[in-house]
Amino acid sequence: MSAVLAAMVPIFAMIVVGFLMRRYGPYGDGFWVPAERLNYFLLFPALLVANLARIELEEIQVWPMAVAMLGAVLVVAAAAYGLRHVLRIGGPAFTAVFQGAIRINAYVAIAGASGLYDSAGLTLVSIGIAVVIPAVNVLSVLVLAAHGVGAGLRGRILAGQIARNPIILACLFGILLNVAGLTLPSVLAQFLDILGRAALPLGLMSVGAGLDLLAARDSIRDLAAASALKLVLLPLATGALCAMLGVHGATASVAVLFNGCPASASSYILTRQLGGDHRLMAGIITVETVVAMVTLPLLMLLVF
Repeated sequence: MSAVLAAMVPIFAMIVVGFLMRRYGPYGDGFWVPAERLNYFLLFPALLVANLARIELEEIQVWPMAVAMLGAVLVVAAAAYGLRHVLRIGGPAFTAVFQGAIRINAYVAIAGASGLYDSAGLTLVSIGIAVVIPAVNVLSVLVLAAHGVGAGLRGRILAGQIARNPIILACLFGILLNVAGLTLPSVLAQFLDILGRAALPLGLMSVGAGLDLLAARDSIRDLAAASALKLVLLPLATGALCAMLGVHGATASVAVLFNGCPASASSYILTRQLGGDHRLMAGIITVETVVAMVTLPLLMLLVF
């Protein structure tokens, strides 16, 4: 539990630092917009490739764990669409609520799992990175294409948006290297590690720089909907599916921890890039990060 709390506080602190730098520092859009693109197209993909290329999966309940995590994501995705019609959420705002309901902050998951289970936790959380992150990115791009500003992308245009998504490409490349048994040259591996270490602080500060507290205050209903789906329904559904599929122990705990983490910082960048409501997305990330400081320890008490 203490490891999860220790992971959450620095993350929120970095968001606050970005917010303060954007509001009171000499850094305008001329700095933050290119910084967002750098993180989204280079730094975070480098982190994913480096981690996925070297994980070891031989002794883990990979498929039952993966099915439980993905199954829960699909349940929540369907619930989000149901809520959209009930609450009459507009298109761009729905893209933020949808992503807030299913996307994962892998940094929090890595820190929490490693703190709880050391190297075994890192291996377990890598399954979520390899399986869930590509899936939620594809779903997110589909929803943004359908409901974002300039919605109506179809056919080749939509396929191109998915095929060019750097997060999806990085996951696929890392998995292919792993499955093929190929080892990155040490120089390249160290290079990717250095790039990846820069992804977390820059990404979180970019989220803070894009915060609009007035917009968040005016969208309490949407913030509450996304947070309830992400921090309550998704981890509970994951735990239930783990129990049904016979996934238990550390594997089940990490599965629940992973799906119970707040929405990722890259959600904001993707939303801004593809025409969603990025102001609402930043508010959802901030609210979920704060609320998860309470919900994650409670979830770990139930499954640890």
